[in-house]
Order: sequence, then structure tokens, then C-alpha cells
Amino acid sequence: MKESILLKTDFPDLKLFRKGKVRDVYDLGDQLLIVSTDRISCFDVVLPCGIPDKGRVLTALSCFWFDFIKDVCGHHLISAETGRYPEKLKNYAVQLAGRSMLVKKTKPFPVECIVRGYLSGSGWKEYKEKQSVCGIKLPAGLKESDKLPEIIFTPSTKADAGHDINVNENYVKNLLGEAVCAKLKELSVAVYRKAADYALQRGIIIADTKFEFGLSGDEIIIIDEVLTPDSSRFWPFAQYVPGRSQPSFDKQFVRDYLESLDWDKTPPAPMLPEEIIAKTSLKYLEAYKLLTGKNLC
Repeated sequence: MKESILLKTDFPDLKLFRKGKVRDVYDLGDQLLIVSTDRISCFDVVLPCGIPDKGRVLTALSCFWFDFIKDVCGHHLISAETGRYPEKLKNYAVQLAGRSMLVKKTKPFPVECIVRGYLSGSGWKEYKEKQSVCGIKLPAGLKESDKLPEIIFTPSTKADAGHDINVNENYVKNLLGEAVCAKLKELSVAVYRKAADYALQRGIIIADTKFEFGLSGDEIIIIDEVLTPDSSRFWPFAQYVPGRSQPSFDKQFVRDYLESLDWDKTPPAPMLPEEIIAKTSLKYLEAYKLLTGKNLC
């Protein structure tokens, strides 16, 4: 199993643009190369072990969704086929195959565009205290995991390290202007609605998701990854019961295991048992198959 896990990239003749918790991004001039490793983070700490096929699932699902939502919103994907990459990347074709994307370089907006269709996570926590989510008042009597009366847009800051902070639309308006805020909200809700309607037909509830956008010329386009188990809450519709937390197609096995330990959620993180690693990998692969109808090659 461990032989198939990629935890880091090392391309000495390429310029590293950014190293995130999961993705390594390289600067190719007017383009970027995004490589999804098999790293996994929980509680903002990167674990010392990876999840087999995780990077490939994130890449393949993003490519699927970029094509699916292209009539709603433009995106930054140029190609995920290594044979179409610039010549200087050919030496790394084996490492890049299936887990990389060649994308347009944009000017990213400094906010996370979060869209919620269901009451969960930090939204549920705030609702219990204030009957609101990011300052948006909601009806009384909602239960955990309830479907919201309408889709809501709840942006957050984009932190380079640590936690993002939930904000409201006024924060985005003050930061970027009313027109840009309105457009980000419009695109976020439209993409979420189309994807969530489709996913439900495939047996998956997209409870909420996070989008990032950038400016390409004068056009606002969607960037980074999109609608993956890392950026979204995917719940199996067949097991959906409001009033409790839901099983999910993501790293919940990992979170639950770590919560059972005497670990203070600061580095270094503990190693995961092989069973937890294997179960998490299968969840990512299952989500891909349900949404696309295909096995990951």
C-alpha cells in the first residue's frame, strides 16, 4: 500500500509557487502546475502518513466537475493529460499522471466562498447558540443536518495558516466591492445548486462546499479544486437522518480515530493504523465512483 502513496514532490528545475496541506503548486510563467499529493490533514495538522489514491481522486473529481459546471462558470483547468503538458514536464510524467492539473494563473480573491444547503459543522454550532449561521437568521426548531429553507452563502477568510474565520457578505463587500461580492455569491450558489441536484440523483447529498475564485483578465473563474471530499461534505443519501451527524465520504474515519487519542491536535500528529488508512481510501474511491459512474483507473 505504502508504495502507491505520494507525500511530497521534488521537481528541482521547477519553481515551487506554493506548498499547501495537500497540493504542491509550481509556477510555469502564465500557467500553474497543481499536484495533488496523498497527504491528509486534520485539525490543521498534516499527518505523517498518506491515503492511497487520495490525490488521484481529488484530481479526477475536480476535472469531472470542471467539465460539468462549465456552462455555469468558467474555470482555470487547461489539461490534466500529461501528454499535453509543456516539454519541461515530460521528465516527471510518471509522478504527475492522474494527480496533476495544468491551469491558468489567475489573481485569486482573498476569500473562501462557502455555500451551505444543510445545517452542519460550524453552522450548526452557531445556530445552537444564536439561531443564525454567519449572521444569517434562520427559522427556530431546526435540527442538526436539516436541509436549510434556502441555500446560503457564508464566506470566510482565507488563512495561509491555521483556521479560516467565518465572515459575512458585508466583509466581502468592504474588501472587494459590492459588484464583485454579488458575482461571487451568484456563481457560488449556481454551481452548488447544479452540482447538488446532480449528486442527489447519484445518491450523494452535498451538504456544503467551499469554492475559490480568481480573476482571469476581466472574467471571474473558479480555481483550485472543486467539489471534492476535501472541500465538501458528502453524505450518503440512503443513510441520511436529520437530528444527528451524518456518515460521510471523506476523512471522518481519521477525525474520529484522532479524537479517541490523547493528542492535543498540535504537531507532530500520530501515525494512523493501516485499517483507518484503508477505510479512508475506500471512502474517497466510493465517492468518485458514485458521482462519475466509473472506477478510478
